[in-house]
Amino acid sequence: MFTGIVEEVGSVELLVQKRRGLLLYVNAKRVLENVKIGDSIAINGVCLTVVDIGSNKFSVDVSFETIEKSNIGKLKRGESVNLERAMPADGRFDGHIVLGHVDSTGSVLDIKKLGEFYILKVAINDYIFKHCVDKGSVSVDGISLTISRLESAYFEVAVIPHTFENTNLKYKKAGDVVNIEVDIIGKYVEKMLKKSTIDKQFLSEYGFL
Repeated sequence: MFTGIVEEVGSVELLVQKRRGLLLYVNAKRVLENVKIGDSIAINGVCLTVVDIGSNKFSVDVSFETIEKSNIGKLKRGESVNLERAMPADGRFDGHIVLGHVDSTGSVLDIKKLGEFYILKVAINDYIFKHCVDKGSVSVDGISLTISRLESAYFEVAVIPHTFENTNLKYKKAGDVVNIEVDIIGKYVEKMLKKSTIDKQFLSEYGFL
């Protein structure tokens, strides 16, 4: 599990195509502290397993499914990526529950500076809209953010200067693809409500209600 608090901005060193996947090498320093092969690191919000560690770099295998559902397959050499180690059991929980399981991608519509702050506007699909709420949490490229405005075709999030300067957001421009993970709590609530509705329909059909 992750928190959406980016620890470091790394950079893509190399992408090696594999059969139905790829091997991704990332330059990093801070996130490699106390990390061993087999540990999880979120890259742009995608939970991936470390398969090799070198001097200030690590590599991960990326499956075809991850490539299809995230922006990992669109990365280019030298591109900046957000990095976060998996949260330790005794760690501080500063963001929100981020599983590292990207739901979909969106595209940046605009990044507007308002005073010292920024407003990030992201185009979304119906699934993301359905599972988001105004003032709710959302992960964008692995960054824990709060929705300030929600419309059927997009959402906006307010970004503080520290987050903007210490993540890959400062490199984003209109048209860039970002990973989106909605709050897991909303998914569970939706499933329980659906099951409750189905159970009531069943009981009603057979005369128990």
